[in-house]
Amino acid sequence: MHAGLRITAFAAALAATFGTAYGVGKGVDPVVDEPAPARHESHSEASAAPEGDGHGGHETKPAGGLQISEGGYTLDLRTPGVTAGKRSDLSFVIRDDDGRAVTAYRREHDKELHLIVASRDLGTYRHLHPTRAADGTWSIPVELPRAGGYRVFADFTPAKKDAENLTLGADLAAAGPYEPQQLPTPNTTAKVHGYEVRLDGVLRPGKEHELKLKVSRGGRPVTNLQPYLGAYGHLVALRSGDLAYLHVHPNGEPGDGRTKPGPEISFTATAPSSGTYRLFLDFKHEGEVHTAEFTVRAGATATAPEAPGHEDGTAEHGH
Repeated sequence: MHAGLRITAFAAALAATFGTAYGVGKGVDPVVDEPAPARHESHSEASAAPEGDGHGGHETKPAGGLQISEGGYTLDLRTPGVTAGKRSDLSFVIRDDDGRAVTAYRREHDKELHLIVASRDLGTYRHLHPTRAADGTWSIPVELPRAGGYRVFADFTPAKKDAENLTLGADLAAAGPYEPQQLPTPNTTAKVHGYEVRLDGVLRPGKEHELKLKVSRGGRPVTNLQPYLGAYGHLVALRSGDLAYLHVHPNGEPGDGRTKPGPEISFTATAPSSGTYRLFLDFKHEGEVHTAEFTVRAGATATAPEAPGHEDGTAEHGH
């Protein structure tokens, strides 16, 4: 993104913090090309943030989503601002070292690129799949419910030999009266649209650990989950404070002969540091995608105090 646009978005976010309205910028454009599908692997794609970032723990490299440029690629956000409550077109380009728009991607989780939009207070979460035009511009309409600062994450792998998965991040401002929300208290049970999801397991700083999420409805386990993005569940974790991005792959996949369609979905995750995280689990049942949300502390036990259940989830979310 150009320096001028970054300064504008940052200044807008500061204004909202002091109770004023956010400034707005608007832009629209198209999108990119398709390569061969890639198989799931059970691994975490987030790395650690530098030591001394206030989260503790020994970390070796920046966590996902904290940088706008990495590995020779840059997220060029063409839409630095929107208006809260209004439908707007969000557009961006992934550029290589030479400034050219990337037009070929490896398909992962059934998509070439996954777009996550989350508010700075983690009260709003969107998992989106934009379309791409031949000129390398991605675009998608969005409607963000509340004013404030947001972070846009582009999760992708270029279709270049030996290219690694990247998560690049950029700031987005939503104009309007701003009222920050408190982070929900730690919970191991989430309720959404009549479903209950229980979390078993912990996030450990710098260590792999299994997370199991069990889906039920009306007190009965759901044993016929449907594949969504090539798996029975899709889990994203964001670190409170700086929104470091942890995208966790599931253990197993539909059709592998051993992974059952529920009620339990298993992931292996490594927290990049100690701290508080928000977990967002997308799962599909009877043709609908639902998002269960949790607040966890890395290293804490799974028997944290329960937050009051919200039938529609704690955060505003969408797909």
